[in-house]
Amino acid sequence: MSLAPALKIPIERHRLANGLRLLLLAQPGAPVVTIYIVYGVGARDERPGRTGFAHLFEHMMFQGSANAPKGMHFRLVESNGGALNGSTHPDYTDYFEVLPSNKLALGLWLEADRMRALAITEENLRNQKEAVKQERRLSFDNQPYNTALVEHWPRLAFRNWANAHSLIGSYEDLEAATVEDVAAFFRTYYAPNNAVLAIAGAFDPEEARRHVESCFGDIEPQPRPPRPDLSEPEQTEPRWETYHDRLAKVPAVVIGYPGPVRRSADYYALSLLDIVLTAGESSRFYQNLVKGRKSVIQYEANLGWPFAGPYDYLHPGLYAMFLLHHPEFRGEQIATHVEEEIARIQNDGVPDAELARARAYLRSSRLRQLESSRSRAMLAALYELLDGDPELLNTELAAFAEVTAEQLREAAQRYFVPRRRSVLEIVPAAEASES
Repeated sequence: MSLAPALKIPIERHRLANGLRLLLLAQPGAPVVTIYIVYGVGARDERPGRTGFAHLFEHMMFQGSANAPKGMHFRLVESNGGALNGSTHPDYTDYFEVLPSNKLALGLWLEADRMRALAITEENLRNQKEAVKQERRLSFDNQPYNTALVEHWPRLAFRNWANAHSLIGSYEDLEAATVEDVAAFFRTYYAPNNAVLAIAGAFDPEEARRHVESCFGDIEPQPRPPRPDLSEPEQTEPRWETYHDRLAKVPAVVIGYPGPVRRSADYYALSLLDIVLTAGESSRFYQNLVKGRKSVIQYEANLGWPFAGPYDYLHPGLYAMFLLHHPEFRGEQIATHVEEEIARIQNDGVPDAELARARAYLRSSRLRQLESSRSRAMLAALYELLDGDPELLNTELAAFAEVTAEQLREAAQRYFVPRRRSVLEIVPAAEASES
């Protein structure tokens, strides 16, 4: 069943002699270009005693390099009307610049200079340790729900340390990091053969390729780092924990189930099932829990939540959801309401009209996303890194279009099993002390 003509975003795929994978997505339009580079290292590559190292290193990448001293990267991009940033994820770390098209060479030179010769010094490391600590204090320790989600939820839902430890890391591990640790991490993971570079927007592909070869071609490759063992034991009984949050004013529950292998038939089915359950005001959660029972205030959910989404979900992962609920309902009641919504699909399936709505919602969301050169570059690079196939940018909607209502019902039966469920109940601390 075809929803509409296939996407035809042009993608040129190249590989430099040093192993750097290059994707060129040139399209006419506004004279803007995105440079997006992703390295195959994330929080799940860390080792005990060095939690938060991937995130710390993301900060270090903005501290200057051999030919671009500290602060120059930001000044050059922003003074030319551009924007830049980076982010850390469970399975990768990424960086981008969005620039006027005539500044493509500048952006490539800046990225290559820090890949070749990052400024790894005691002073830079000390400064960024403090910056990460401050970020943790502002964004996690002093925000409701975040400590529960970052620290407690992974430990409840996973048993393998690589999956279960905190993405942002502990103060103790940050303090223990040394310059030698940082230098070794750089050599191991920030090599051209562990990276994908995508360029999207209005530019000349041949000219861009020459610039990339000139900037990156002489950077030495390194032995490919092995991926850690991420396997999880089979979950055979439900898990439930309660966390008393001193900052929360409204109770919440997090509910999760082990998810499918990426790109499997169940991966596509659960992605569509998530839309049926949670996407928009016509979704089942909104109609039946927010408007109907009036038990839930707001919610969010997807494959990989809270640290990933369907496009960068990597097995082992979860289908998980976060539900803020009215205080007059208990966490057990909210979990039961969710189970009842799931049971309706397990027993009765999804009507064709509802499945068609989910497909249309997915397609329209993706088309809106692809209007941005940054999103095109990001998705193509991640599909290259995680799947080895950047053409999924054009073809994966067809895979979603082939999912049947019966596959949705069977996936719900297979994955949403009570014995495989984990629930973290988040209770306002004041409420807990009064009970």
